Amino acid sequence: MARLMNLVLNVWRQKSPKEPGAFVRYEAKAINDHMSFLEMLDVVNEGLAQKGEAPIAFDHDCREGICGACGMVINGVPHGPAKSTTTCQLHMRSFNDGDEITIEPWRAAAFPVVRDLVVDRSAFDRVIQAGGYISVRAGAAPEANSLPVQKLASDEAFEAAACIGCGACVAACPNASAALFTAAKISHLALLPQGAPERADRVRKMVAQMDAEGFGHCSSHKECEAACPKEINIGFIAKMNRELLAAMAAAPNQVKGREKG
Repeated sequence: MARLMNLVLNVWRQKSPKEPGAFVRYEAKAINDHMSFLEMLDVVNEGLAQKGEAPIAFDHDCREGICGACGMVINGVPHGPAKSTTTCQLHMRSFNDGDEITIEPWRAAAFPVVRDLVVDRSAFDRVIQAGGYISVRAGAAPEANSLPVQKLASDEAFEAAACIGCGACVAACPNASAALFTAAKISHLALLPQGAPERADRVRKMVAQMDAEGFGHCSSHKECEAACPKEINIGFIAKMNRELLAAMAAAPNQVKGREKG
């Protein structure tokens, strides 16, 4: 049976990247606990629109935990209190009547605030553009069994490929590191034979771009793993580091963006 609740929201409002932001207090009344968190914000925005006030800006797209667009920090936790859950999959039954909820955007220099809860995550796109692809000429799609892949490698590659690039790892990390995201994208292709031809160049370029974007370095706090809605394992960061060391040993003069030694 559904229950209704009244909540107090402290929402970060910021009109533009150049203007200062601040928390604004709102009341969310008669919220159905079957609603998703984003549906609750939709209700609040409808009330703001009726008053002639600007609605709270937030990112969303699929609302099915697939696209990774819906990121926000809820009570200090990226995506909120539910484990392995994106913000759009978080339901209001995770909260209680009378709760006070603080909502803010991802906090990272590489993710500048665009408006309210919306941040610019194009830094992730540039990391992918640096090498997170396969550019060998493959022609038409080959027959599925023509290129055998070991079961363990296939499973591990599938786990890495589950990353949706939401940025929760960056928001959770005290260093604002993008190591988990970058490691997942590097490992996904490094584990498959299709990614072998560009393996060394890929890790060099993607790590260099990650550093160039201003993300911090990993110091193994494991907050990224705890906040990841897809439960990407921190072990991929170790794999990325091994891949980078191998690439550096093979062609040390091609390494950019990191100190040698």
